[in-house]
Amino acid sequence: MTARKSRALTNAGRKFLDAAVEIQLDRATPADLAYIARQFVQATLPHSDPKANTWSRKNGNYTLSLQTGFDDQGQAIGLPYGVIPRLLVYWLVTEATRTKEPVLQLGHNLAAFMRELGLDPTHGGKRGDPQRLEVQMRRFFSARMAFFEQLDEGGRRGEAAEFMQVARSYVLWWDSKQPQQGALWGSSVKLDREFFEAITAAPIPVDMRALKALKRSPLALDLYALCSYEAFRLERTGRARVIPWRALMKQLGADYDRADKEDAAKDFARNCRLALRKIAAVMPSLKLGNVKGGLAILPGSRPAIEARPKA
Repeated sequence: MTARKSRALTNAGRKFLDAAVEIQLDRATPADLAYIARQFVQATLPHSDPKANTWSRKNGNYTLSLQTGFDDQGQAIGLPYGVIPRLLVYWLVTEATRTKEPVLQLGHNLAAFMRELGLDPTHGGKRGDPQRLEVQMRRFFSARMAFFEQLDEGGRRGEAAEFMQVARSYVLWWDSKQPQQGALWGSSVKLDREFFEAITAAPIPVDMRALKALKRSPLALDLYALCSYEAFRLERTGRARVIPWRALMKQLGADYDRADKEDAAKDFARNCRLALRKIAAVMPSLKLGNVKGGLAILPGSRPAIEARPKA
């Protein structure tokens, strides 16, 4: 490992520890409150580029399907994947829940919006955060989604489905090559009515400080959302929740391509355990059990943040 890489890892580790200490010592304020939609906990977005025009993730009786949008030349622009769309989803659900409006103002300055997401506007180049955000925003806003659910009640089986576009329209005046430069007109996105209603129907509260601390890993963000959802539900039921690693691997959309499925499950479990250590540090209200073969969330767990935290 080079000295430069070693310093980068050290700096990242130091920032994470600082964030964890802040969360553990300082009470959350209304500014720290964010939300995630239940649909994106039950089945998550791709971790890596599917390099395809369609993609789906099945979790038990629930399936999320994505279809790419197209540019002004009629060419497929690709599907959203990785950390940035996840941070974007958190922001969209939070703003839609807060404003109760499908038209969301993104602001006059790209750098300011990036900081709200926890991204670095000074990280430039082809793989810099401004350029990646620009690509992923277009992919996500242009995508079509379908949520399928297999129904089984009283021995009778059926299927429910919701089809929707993410956005009806968007206007982006930003220049990703000059993120600090303000625009005369503000950027905005108008969410599809069905998408807006779906993500605001029963949002789960999360701590924005934790999201920013975990932003380097799609898996960590997905696990944090899951733990927040399960703690929210467990506070009402009082029953422990145990999820086998294999079931969790399907749910979180982690792509572990191995000929040997047993090896894939082991790799996934090892990465989950590493991520859960970080999640426990930024979610002190979470109580995890030590069980073989899966994730256990225990009674006594509470949501990461109150829906209306005290100022």
